[in-house]
Amino acid sequence: MKTSSMVSLVTAVALAAPVTASVAHARDTTGRQVSVAAPAERTATGVLLPRPGGHAPVGRSTLHLVDRSRQDLWVPERPRELMVDMYYPARSAAGVPAPYMDAREARLLVEAAGAQDAGAAAKLGATRTHSVAEAGPKPGRHPLLLLSPGFGAPRSTLTTLAEDLAGRGYVVALVDHAHESSGTLFPGDRMLTCVACEKAQTSEDMRKATVNRAQDLSFVLDRLTGRRPAWRHASLIDRSRIGAAGHSLGGAAAASLMARDSRVRAGVNMDGAFGDPVPEKGLGKRPFMMLGTDGPVHGPGGEDPTWEAAWQNLDGWKRWLAVTGAHHFTFSDLPVLFDQLNLSYPDTPPTIPVGRAVTVTRAYTAAFFDLHLRHRPQPLLAGPTADNPEVRFVHSGR
Repeated sequence: MKTSSMVSLVTAVALAAPVTASVAHARDTTGRQVSVAAPAERTATGVLLPRPGGHAPVGRSTLHLVDRSRQDLWVPERPRELMVDMYYPARSAAGVPAPYMDAREARLLVEAAGAQDAGAAAKLGATRTHSVAEAGPKPGRHPLLLLSPGFGAPRSTLTTLAEDLAGRGYVVALVDHAHESSGTLFPGDRMLTCVACEKAQTSEDMRKATVNRAQDLSFVLDRLTGRRPAWRHASLIDRSRIGAAGHSLGGAAAASLMARDSRVRAGVNMDGAFGDPVPEKGLGKRPFMMLGTDGPVHGPGGEDPTWEAAWQNLDGWKRWLAVTGAHHFTFSDLPVLFDQLNLSYPDTPPTIPVGRAVTVTRAYTAAFFDLHLRHRPQPLLAGPTADNPEVRFVHSGR
């Protein structure tokens, strides 16, 4: 997660002072409403997640992938394992909504956030997504996006973004990296917790972790686009249009992946320190966006020198956007969860309302990939807009 708090979710998610009040509805840049639960709706069993944008219903499949050519960085006696949720445009919304996470994963995430609230854990465990499990896919070929969560965070914490992108016509592979989350359930009823949170203590450890994640994402790409794909709907993927994004360590991994894998055409880092520096030679003139907080860490001249260094080395179309009032967690589902579960931030809470946090993250990420993978003009990325006063263009290039 952030530079001062990379070691574990307990130090990065367990940052805990009540969350600012959410708004019931916020409009995205096209005028569509992003619904976030209003107080009167909070009697529902689970957390109410924002509805996806776009026009397509969303389906979800889950894959267990094992890379037997690599030992796990944190548990070397095991091969590297991943859990991957595949989100995709579906033909119909009919069917059973997929769960947000397993009840045991929910308990561990709430505990990692510094709470021992059985009610909050039960509510999170009962949460359903807006995706239909194993829904029939919408015909066609769609760009593929690889998503990676923050260090210590399970993949579910990027569900809101993954569903939105799938609703807009992308296939999304949302990856859980073994031994790097508060708790992830693997086949065989194995709950793998954050061994990495204890073992990663130095900047060199985080460099290795970043490169390791890049290798994970490259492996996922191999398994989705190879001769014998791991996913039965792999024919949906347009192999010429592939992007990567992530939050915190996951965002740094997107850049590391692009430095090593030419198949990935565009990337986004959401508030992550570049543990593996962007090479001086750049990323082969491929586009990259840095979307982060406008504060002491990743604002201009911030405490994390890797952002200034990355900006200088990026050699293609590039943007550095800073979101006023944002917190490191703003670019994930955590503000939505913290708000409805009455959990606290570990440090100063954000001032950006929850609905706006969701809207900004979704809108700018989608605009970036629409521009670079679909070649659709995006005025949103040309400069500041009146509809998004929180978003400051620190730097622009090309």
